[in-house]
Amino acid sequence: MEKYYIVDSSILPDSFGKVIEARQLLEKGVVTQVSEAVKRVGISRGTFYKYKDLVFLPDENIGHRKAIISFLLEDKSGLLAQVLQITSASGASVLTINQNVPIHDVASIVISLDINQMTQTLTALMQEIQTISGASNVHLVAME
Repeated sequence: MEKYYIVDSSILPDSFGKVIEARQLLEKGVVTQVSEAVKRVGISRGTFYKYKDLVFLPDENIGHRKAIISFLLEDKSGLLAQVLQITSASGASVLTINQNVPIHDVASIVISLDINQMTQTLTALMQEIQTISGASNVHLVAME
């Protein structure tokens, strides 16, 4: 299980703070491209992408974290129900489900989750979904 810590920024590499700063520039619309954001704060794109979903500032919404995952499901009865059962067992709460019409018997699914009460990591949940026969390409789209 992953562990999270709140630490004083003085003991962390400067790049962590710059990743947060770049993400804020993008979220607030000050810049529209990742390349612009990283240039302004003085880090590489690689550093930004490596840490963007791993470093956060504590704030009043820390108890309301959300994640969006996407995956492909074969068009077979009960597969989405299996995904939802695994998700529920993890402690995550489904906020939205978007399912596209199956093409070549495979549907694209995007699920947004409230991950505040999860009893396992998001990575573990995604790996568990990937083990379902008929599920593939499980990816984290975004996390807040």
